[in-house]
This record gives sequence, structure tokens and C-alpha cells, in this order.
Amino acid sequence: MDTITNYTFSVYTENNVGILNRLSAIFLKRHINIESMAVSKSEIDNVHRFTFVVNITEVQAYKLVGQLEKQIEVIRAFYHTLDEIIYHETALFKISNEHLYDENIQNKLKFRRAHIISITERYFVIEASGLKEDIDNMYDKLKPYGLLQFVRSGRIAITKPKMAISELLQEIN
Repeated sequence: MDTITNYTFSVYTENNVGILNRLSAIFLKRHINIESMAVSKSEIDNVHRFTFVVNITEVQAYKLVGQLEKQIEVIRAFYHTLDEIIYHETALFKISNEHLYDENIQNKLKFRRAHIISITERYFVIEASGLKEDIDNMYDKLKPYGLLQFVRSGRIAITKPKMAISELLQEIN
């Protein structure tokens, strides 16, 4: 039996209205929960990159790439294991100012990729980046201080092996 694994999908698309809806519908039809998603322009002019994170089997991942590539705006889709990517997530933590000079919070910031990015009369905001586990750990450590707000980005990732999307696009043109 194929085991369920965390896969990161890189989907290169044209930037057309409704593409996000059509792509997410493919996951929905297959009852696949999207754990994380990020969208940005890519290394190629006029091409956007969607990064999806899902927990599925490799057989499902292979089939999902085929389904994604059937969308007319999708140029190419790839799936990657955690060993094949370098990734980060970013999070913002809003905390009441009563804890601003708390030594415990200051110590937590020293040992993580985190720093204070904004201070007002009532609150301060910490930005942290790292692996999913780093953000989860920081959340657990800051939650006792009464988080006023918390938000995290989707995973952004690049591949370790060469992903020759530019050459593939030249072949298509």
C-alpha cells in the first residue's frame, strides 16, 4: 500500500481570472485537503507559480499532476518530496505591549529567525520565518502570552534538483 506523504506541488500557469478556482476544484473533486498554498510571479515573465502542499500518496500525486496539466492555463505541474525542496514559511504574531520587555519573549527571539517589526502603544508584532515546525514551535511558545492575532503564509519552495521549466517553455513556443 502506498503511504501518505507530504508533497509540495509547483504549478506554472498563465495569469488568468478564475485559475485559482479551477485548480482548487481539482483538489476538491478528489477530496484532497490543501494544507498550504502560495501564489506569486515566477522566474519567467508573465507566468505565475502556485505552490500547494498536500498529504497524499505518490500515486495520487502523479495522477494529480496529470489532472492539473489538463487545465488550459497550466503550463507545467510538478510534485516534490520534502527532500527535494528548500522551503520557508513566514508568520506574524501580535502580542500585547505588557509583554514587550518580558525576558522570556526576548530570549525566544534570540534563538529563532524572529524579530520585532512593529511596536505601538498597545501591541507589538513579531515576524518569524522557518520550517513549518519552527513556526508551530514559536506559536506554542508565544500562545501563553495571549496572542492578539496570528497569521502564517503558505509554504514557498524552490527545488534542489534542476527544474528546467524555462527550457520546457522554449520548446513549447
